[in-house]
Amino acid sequence: MKTQISSFRFSQLLSPTPRGARLARLLTVQQLDAWGWPPACAVSESAALVVAELSANAVTHGRAQGRGFRLTLTVEAPDAGTLRVEVTDARGDRAPRPRTTAADPTAESGRGLLLVEALATRWGCDPYPPSGKTVWACLPLS
Repeated sequence: MKTQISSFRFSQLLSPTPRGARLARLLTVQQLDAWGWPPACAVSESAALVVAELSANAVTHGRAQGRGFRLTLTVEAPDAGTLRVEVTDARGDRAPRPRTTAADPTAESGRGLLLVEALATRWGCDPYPPSGKTVWACLPLS
């Protein structure tokens, strides 16, 4: 009798550096490929962008001395059609705030959460005791 997989889960602790953020993006693409979503598909490309933004924010705004950040990818019941991306860092006192005004067109940063909001069906931030936070986004699998 063949057992059906009802969910997929991947989790990895990474260094709070630009290299760690880059590795999070690469691991996301690799893991989705192993689960059946090839690197050039819309799911993989969207997930890579969201992970890149959330990881960059964790490295830039969520960094604490000696503490890494965690990337978690979850597909619960693949036919349900949702990939949940979570990035957990050590700075719960720095919750993400989406931009409420237009960004300066010449600014080099400040649009990451707008990108996450555009690609995700929903996103948010939850406390991660004792002092961290998890920023998550749900992406469609179709």
